[in-house]
Amino acid sequence: MEDINVRELIETALNMRRMSYTPYSHWNVGAALLAADGTIYTGCNIENAAFTPTNCAERTAFFKAVSEGVKDFKAIAVAGGPDGQWDDLPFCSPCGVCRQVMSEFCKDDFRIFCAQSVDKYTEYTLPEIIPDRFGPKDLLG
Repeated sequence: MEDINVRELIETALNMRRMSYTPYSHWNVGAALLAADGTIYTGCNIENAAFTPTNCAERTAFFKAVSEGVKDFKAIAVAGGPDGQWDDLPFCSPCGVCRQVMSEFCKDDFRIFCAQSVDKYTEYTLPEIIPDRFGPKDLLG
């Protein structure tokens, strides 16, 4: 993929799983978000006993970037799986809320890599992962 080091993104997402705080689900997710300027913003899922305040890895990465003034993105890699499982992961796809956040900030050519490892992943564009999405264009014209 041009201008996207998929391997680096996936490795970063896999490593971010180790930072997850998941005492309830025991499902660790890491994300690596590539901004248009080449900066990688990372995220992990962070749970809360009240559940509603829990935040996904993908949104953590987006919110870190946006809070620093960045709103132009190329791709994200996501990797997730159970506590203690660092190899042979299942595919972990972004939840609906994370897809909606992507829809807010990303263009149609934004790429989503759902990784089991650096060599085994699925790739989607934003329209593939959230077709007929509701976004800024629906409110702003």
